[in-house]
Amino acid sequence: MNIVPIDTIVTIVTIIPITMDILQEIVAHKRIEVERFKQVLSEQEIHRRVETILDFSVPSMSKALKESETGIIAEFKRRSPSKGWIKEEGKAEVIPLSYQKNGATALSILTDEKYFGGKDEFIRMARHTGVQIPILYKNFIIDEYQLFQARLCGASAVLLIAADLTKEECKTLLHTAHELGLEVLLEMHSEKELEYAELEPDMCGINNRNLGSFITDVQNSFRLSALLPEDAVKVSESGISHPQTVRELREAGFRGFLIGENFMKTSDPGKALLDFIQQI
Repeated sequence: MNIVPIDTIVTIVTIIPITMDILQEIVAHKRIEVERFKQVLSEQEIHRRVETILDFSVPSMSKALKESETGIIAEFKRRSPSKGWIKEEGKAEVIPLSYQKNGATALSILTDEKYFGGKDEFIRMARHTGVQIPILYKNFIIDEYQLFQARLCGASAVLLIAADLTKEECKTLLHTAHELGLEVLLEMHSEKELEYAELEPDMCGINNRNLGSFITDVQNSFRLSALLPEDAVKVSESGISHPQTVRELREAGFRGFLIGENFMKTSDPGKALLDFIQQI
């Protein structure tokens, strides 16, 4: 396999035109990637390993959000396809624990490597340093195998994205996740995708960022909130940079607020989180 230098990769991802459907590209690569993972660790073996830890429960993310006064899901995100590296030197053994110490209700940790600079190992590292709050395994899940990967590394919940799954695929993955003791944050972006909420996920996410173009508009959460089930645990994702926005979203019925870049672009993400919470 030809290895492309890191600086070349950054150049490539930062010049992707916003008209390109980035989600489509990511999912196509993810299918290849998952097959490679299966060659390294067979489905039979990963199933066996997960079975040995099913007696150990993980903290509930939906419960934590419902009980929290802030609901901040602080994200460990080192890179994005649209902006390149945000914090290449960010350490999984430092920042997630700092988030916990500074008031995060839950964490989101990117585990996609090619586009976001993440790894499953980052969740293991966070747990080993003492992170006990819920952790969202944030990746582009298109195969049941990835749910076992999430459970094995210590995640509490997984992200399922309506835009890259049929409703039937989503239903099957949601069922398997629950069998493994994982909760599901089901991400929707458009009014058409809201029909997926009928599957009754543990949390309903509204992504303010269009995953095809990466254009962000927080008003998307306000537009779609009233169309979700009244009892849904609603999570607003992406583009949140002001405490006032969190206050307004809470009034609109949201209980979770996924924020990453706003913290990660600072010299001290944990302190940035604390400052943000103090202004809510």
